[in-house]
Amino acid sequence: MFIDEATIYVKGGDGGNGCVAFRREKYVPFGGPAGGDGGKGGDVILYVDPRLNTLYRFTRQRHFRAERGQHGRGKNQHGADGADLRVPVPPGTVVRDAATGRILADLTEPGQEVVVARGGRGGRGNARFATPSHQAPRIAENGEPGEERTLHLELKLLADVGLVGKPNAGKSTLLAAVTAARPKIAPYPFTTLEPYLGVVVLNAGTDFVMADLPGLIEGASQGKGLGHEFLRHVERTRLLIHLLDGTAENPLGDFTAINAELAAFGHGLDRKPQLVAFNKMDMPQARERWPQVRDELRARGYEVFPISGLTREGVQDLLWAAAQRLAELPRAPEPAAREIPVFRLEDDERTFWVEREADGWRVWGKRVERLAAMTPLELEEAVYRLHRSLEAMGVLDALREAGVRPGDTVRIGKVELVWEEEG
Repeated sequence: MFIDEATIYVKGGDGGNGCVAFRREKYVPFGGPAGGDGGKGGDVILYVDPRLNTLYRFTRQRHFRAERGQHGRGKNQHGADGADLRVPVPPGTVVRDAATGRILADLTEPGQEVVVARGGRGGRGNARFATPSHQAPRIAENGEPGEERTLHLELKLLADVGLVGKPNAGKSTLLAAVTAARPKIAPYPFTTLEPYLGVVVLNAGTDFVMADLPGLIEGASQGKGLGHEFLRHVERTRLLIHLLDGTAENPLGDFTAINAELAAFGHGLDRKPQLVAFNKMDMPQARERWPQVRDELRARGYEVFPISGLTREGVQDLLWAAAQRLAELPRAPEPAAREIPVFRLEDDERTFWVEREADGWRVWGKRVERLAAMTPLELEEAVYRLHRSLEAMGVLDALREAGVRPGDTVRIGKVELVWEEEG
């Protein structure tokens, strides 16, 4: 089954919690704090696997969570980092943030990969908080929650040549005749329900990838018929072979209608170079129409080739012409960077918002939410530290200005606090 769109949820691993511990060893006076740090959570990474050609696996699994970091322990033992979760996708996958529509990555080449959900950092143990004036801190941090987001994946096939044309024009027959691809073929419209790829080999040094795309009808760019779902795949091709059914009532009208749909879809499809193949020359009515179609399309500036996908008449001439045009056309530029990018949410870490809710107050902001999430509220020193940090960031002043009163509930992320004024 060919699946070219999917929506998935990804979450980086949470960081491990820091530990509160003290050395208690015989003959070691004033052992001091010895709580280790938590390990970092694993990242979720999408990478290109050239063996894949569909997003089918994401119909069975839509949630992907990386491993969390292990907690710190006594004797300054740090927790192990969580393992990254690597998720394979086929070449040609466009990754978008479902909430914003922003493109995070366009994965086209083997070896490309992108971090789509960063794992949280591990919390610090109490050994990290020791100072000359505070030699026995009873404070540690929880691990930072891993990033989470919903992604929309869209597959655009990577092919040098795309076959376009009306349903039953013979695209599947031609692909089967010149490659090892075996699309289902039958003598009725809308035979092809999914795109197929095949490699055309002309000689030891000349080959290219050809894609058979489902037939288009008028109105396809507005969602009619089957072909509209696959127009996106034409974007990746460098050259189009426009197949005309020589037995159709009006081949020239079909040619004009399909090019109008390519133009209506946009993305520069109507500006892609085209070769025209007048198919089914093994049929008498096609041979009768050939001179008129040839003269008209050549007058418009197109190269036209009479072929029969069934008997392979004229097919080699068409393929060599396609190979020659491909040699003259520029290839898509290589990705500029090979390193793994890390995409973060766009809000400024220093920014926060205070919002009134029906039963309390809500404080928004990446930095402040992370601070609250990493505070173990069962440790009194940690709560005092959170209070001092919120005061320094201006959060408490903002709440006072907004009208918070004693006894009100203040929510920061998943943490709920009760407001109390110092007496």
